[in-house]
Amino acid sequence: MPDRIEKLCVEKGLRMTEQRRVIARVLSEAEDHPDAEELHRRASAQDNRISLATVYRTVRLFEDAGIIERHDFRDGRSRYEEAPDEHHDHLIDMNSGEVIEFFDEEIEQLQEAIARKLGYKLVDHRLELYGTKLKDGE
Repeated sequence: MPDRIEKLCVEKGLRMTEQRRVIARVLSEAEDHPDAEELHRRASAQDNRISLATVYRTVRLFEDAGIIERHDFRDGRSRYEEAPDEHHDHLIDMNSGEVIEFFDEEIEQLQEAIARKLGYKLVDHRLELYGTKLKDGE
């Protein structure tokens, strides 16, 4: 749903300027995990009055409201995605920077078991795997 982030902003009582609407739309349409510079490039293509500072302020506002999540995939850039309805983890290709989302029930159960074994109830977690593509024969 392309305007999902905008609807969440309105539901949470955020004041939606036209520039915030454009940034929300760009985030909703993103199929990747763009950083602020990429969001700025996409948003300013729709409204050239949007500054990089506006993008940074807006993603911080959306993040503080729990509408988007910020990730640091060790490339020195914060990347953003809509806060997911369902949990998923990430595999990051160290060569291309591609981010692959995945869910694995076995990993989820193992994390729960480890927390329990150490005397904890797991309430949240984030798993990021970093790798490079296998070449033929590896």
